[in-house]
Amino acid sequence: MQKPRQTTIIDIARALRVSPSTVSRALHNHPSISAATKRAVLEMAEKFDYQPNLLALSLLNKKTGIIGIVVPEITGYFFATVISGVQDMVSSAGYKLLICQSNESFEEEKKLLQDMALLRVDGVLISPTFRTKTFDHFDRLKNAGIPLVIFDRDCPNYKADKVLVDSYDGAYQAVEYLIKTGRQHIAHIAGPIAFPTFKQRLDGYLHAHYDNNIPIRSELIVYSDGFSSDYGVDALEKLMICNKKLDGIFAVNDAVAIGAMRVIREKGYRIPEDISIVGFDDESYAQYYFPSLSTVWQPVYELGMLSAKILLDHFANKEPRESYRYEVLKPELVVRDSSPPLY
Repeated sequence: MQKPRQTTIIDIARALRVSPSTVSRALHNHPSISAATKRAVLEMAEKFDYQPNLLALSLLNKKTGIIGIVVPEITGYFFATVISGVQDMVSSAGYKLLICQSNESFEEEKKLLQDMALLRVDGVLISPTFRTKTFDHFDRLKNAGIPLVIFDRDCPNYKADKVLVDSYDGAYQAVEYLIKTGRQHIAHIAGPIAFPTFKQRLDGYLHAHYDNNIPIRSELIVYSDGFSSDYGVDALEKLMICNKKLDGIFAVNDAVAIGAMRVIREKGYRIPEDISIVGFDDESYAQYYFPSLSTVWQPVYELGMLSAKILLDHFANKEPRESYRYEVLKPELVVRDSSPPLY
């Protein structure tokens, strides 16, 4: 079956016996075209179900009206909420959002940015994979005249606009709270510390111990290569083997914390009476789990909105900028039932 041919400006011009340029100017409400001609063109366009060729228009205007965003994954609360903040900001400015996920693959991230450059998106927002260590693909994008904003995950020493959350401060708040509630043997289920975000959370854990004169025990720190509940289960199984005095846990994120909670209960310990636990991210399900999970809230929606606003500012400012924006948002500890109250 032959694919139906899309109506063009030439079809409308032939039907009205006018030139294609007249139709084009009428569709764009050009002042040189009479009201009667404009009305006739619009009626014929509606009759033919004419749809403008956005690719041709973008080539003509040197603007697609599309902003790309690349995230490691889109199934969880965190990045879904970031995308909502971005969407609300860019749609109000008349832009459409092209959403892509890298699945924590550096090769996929490079391919997605290459595709976006070929599509000539007007700008890109990206949260890099934790495997991203080189940035040539970012440079190629910027060299093509496409502005880039990095959010959530830092790329140290790479010059670009960045919007981050203070992971160090969030971790410090969580661990200091556990210490102030009497916990002395606090474990940390850490993420891959080669990545700055998770190194900052480890540093917050360590410095809360230093500042409260509590010795650091290396056997209380376990490293996870992933962020699902299964990794929390595996980490707690390891910790429980040789840490009989364990009385507190700070997990790299909420999913890992909840996996750890399952092991704690299965081994007959009470939460928070025997072992307190704090996660990170304040996922939407954290408050409904039993016991409800104490965690570190991040201003995720605001993270998306501010990242998008900085990108939109690029479009408004035609002059090349000599410096980059570096914005750091503050998290807050949310205390729930998985950690005891501070009296």
